[in-house]
Amino acid sequence: MPTYFHSQDTIIALSTPSGEGAIGVIRLSGNEAITLVDQVFHGKNLNEQPSHTLHFGTIRQKGEIIDEVVVSLFIAPRSFTKENVVEISCHGSTYIIQQIIQLFINLGARLAQPGEFTQRAYLNGQYDLAQAEAIAELIAADSAAAHQAALYQMRGGFSQEIQQLREKLIHFASLIELELDFSEEDVEFADRVELRKLVEGILDKVKHLIQSFSLGNVIKNGVPTVIAGKPNVGKSTLLNALLNEEKAIVSDIPGTTRDVIEDEITLEGIRFRFIDTAGIRDTNDKVEAIGVQRTYEKLKQAALILYLFDLQTSRLDEVLEETKFLEELDIPLIRVGNKLDQASPDLVNALQDTDDMVLISAASGQQLDMLKQTIIHQFSLNQIQSQSAIVTNSRHYESLRKAQESLQQVYSGIHQGITHDFLAQDIRHSLYALGEITGDITTDDLLGTIFSKFCIGK
Repeated sequence: MPTYFHSQDTIIALSTPSGEGAIGVIRLSGNEAITLVDQVFHGKNLNEQPSHTLHFGTIRQKGEIIDEVVVSLFIAPRSFTKENVVEISCHGSTYIIQQIIQLFINLGARLAQPGEFTQRAYLNGQYDLAQAEAIAELIAADSAAAHQAALYQMRGGFSQEIQQLREKLIHFASLIELELDFSEEDVEFADRVELRKLVEGILDKVKHLIQSFSLGNVIKNGVPTVIAGKPNVGKSTLLNALLNEEKAIVSDIPGTTRDVIEDEITLEGIRFRFIDTAGIRDTNDKVEAIGVQRTYEKLKQAALILYLFDLQTSRLDEVLEETKFLEELDIPLIRVGNKLDQASPDLVNALQDTDDMVLISAASGQQLDMLKQTIIHQFSLNQIQSQSAIVTNSRHYESLRKAQESLQQVYSGIHQGITHDFLAQDIRHSLYALGEITGDITTDDLLGTIFSKFCIGK
C-alpha cells in the first residue's frame, strides 16, 4: 500500500485510460508544474498566460518534436488540486505518451501514486473526505441512480448533513465539558431535557441514513436477480425477453439449461443482473445435477428471486408449497406465472389478486412491463428522488453505526441520570465517529486505504 503524505513535489500521470486512442491527457500538479512544461513547450510563454486558457504548440526534446499538443493551464488556487495544474492533450499513441511522461520525470516531476491528485485536493481543502471518495464513485457510476447519488455526495450534500449533526452536538458537548470544570460545585450548564430532544433528533437522522445503506448497495453494486423454477416453465424465454436478445437457448426439452446464464440491463436507473438457472428437480443426470446445485448456490447469493411457474400445469397451492424453502432465505421473492396467453380464465381470475405474484407471457411479452414495475417496486427506488442522502459507502455505514451506538449511550445516560463525565465521553465518541466520515477526524492509514483504491491519474 502506498505511503501518503502532503508533499510539494510536482506529480505527473496519464489521466485518460491507457491504450491507443485519439488523444491522451497527461496531468501535472505542483508548484513547478507550469515552469516544467514551459521548458519543453514551444508556443506561447506559459508563465505569462492567465489561468483557464488553452495553448497550441509542440513538445520538444533536444530540439526534436515529440508531438503537437494543446496545453490547458489552471493556476493555483483555481484548480482541482488547488495547486498549479497543467493538462497536456496529445495524440493517444502509447509511445508518445510514454515519451512525454518520461521527459517530465527527467526534468524533476514524479510519477503520481494512485489517487494522489484527489488526495491533494482533499489535503488542500478543495473537498472533504466524503466528497473525495465520491469522485471515485462518480467515475465508476454505471447507472443513472449511481451517478445521481455520487454527484450529490461529491457536491457536498451528504457532508453538509453530517456537519449539521456534528455542530448541534458540539454545542452541547462544550457545555458538558464546562460542567467538568465545575464538577465540585455540582452545576448543570447543559439542559438535560433539551439535550435529550437533540439526541432523539440526531438518532432519528442517523437511523435514516443507516437504513438507506441497503438501497445504496443496490444503487452501487446492482441487483443480482435469480430466475428460478421447475424445468421447462420458460425461464430462458423470460431472460431473453428481459434482455431483448436471444441470450439463452430455448427448447421444449426439460433440462436444457444446465449452467447459469446471466446478463445485465438497467431499469429506471438501476442495474439488474438477471441470472437464468437450471430447473429445480431431482435428476439422475450428473451434469444436470451440477446445474441444479449451482441454482441453489445462486439463490442464496441473490438480492431478488423470480420464481417462475407454468400457468397451464400448476395450481396455487403447489406453487406456495414449492416456494416455502425460498421464503426461508429471507430474500425478496416474486412468484411469476408464465404462459398467461395459454392459461384458463378461471385460474387467471383466482391468481390475479394474490400478493407478490405477477402473471405474464414471456414468449409474447404480455404483462412484461408489469413485471418490471413490480421488480422496481421491491426496492422502493422512488427514494432516490425523495431522499436527500443515500449511503453507498461501507466506511460511512460503519461510522454511522458507531455514532448511533454512542448516541444511544448518551440517551440512556440522560434517563439514568449518569454524571457529566460519562455523558461527555459518549458525546466525544459520537463526534469522533461522525468526524471520520468527512475527514475532520482521520489517520494516515485511513487515507492510504482510501486513496490507494483510486486509479492513477485521478
